[in-house]
Amino acid sequence: MQYSSQTIESVIEALSSLPTIGRKTAQRLALHLLRRPQEEVARLANALLAMKDNVAYCSRCFNLTESDPCPVCMSPKRNQAIICVIEEPNDLMAIERSNEYFGQYHVLHGALNPLDNIGPDDLKIKELISRLDDSVEEVILAMNASVEGEVTTQYLTKILKTLGVKVSRIARGIPVGSDLEYADEATISRALQGRVEV
Repeated sequence: MQYSSQTIESVIEALSSLPTIGRKTAQRLALHLLRRPQEEVARLANALLAMKDNVAYCSRCFNLTESDPCPVCMSPKRNQAIICVIEEPNDLMAIERSNEYFGQYHVLHGALNPLDNIGPDDLKIKELISRLDDSVEEVILAMNASVEGEVTTQYLTKILKTLGVKVSRIARGIPVGSDLEYADEATISRALQGRVEV
């Protein structure tokens, strides 16, 4: 349905261009914003503009930051000898929530995907390799459990092993709270491969 207001239609089109936002959701958001006070909508608009103006990539790890290098790269509490390679900044936030990792990061900004013409030059792989000096003891590959993530892991493993650095990958397996009978074969296989001694 097209609205009689071209302004509302423009907002719906703009919102529906965001990932995972379809036209119906964009319509609900637009109408919600229309009902909100002017100051609240202005605060949202100003926050979006400030984000665009102030946030950039860290020149070392390529995480999103307002300072360069980012606070993670500058922290003296972080282990400089370990680099965890991830696909996107969201992955960094997920790992940080675990409170189990205290090393450095490197954000690739995607994964290899030949079908979408995403090759090694489209990711921050050269920048990762340039970070590998004698002080780096281990690179942990923490790619998503997808075909693209697996291809990226295999590609990076091949390159990193030739550089003489220890390469590991995060374990994959059965999520906490789920039953084995509902897990697929690939998940069970990876859980068995990633088993640890107790």
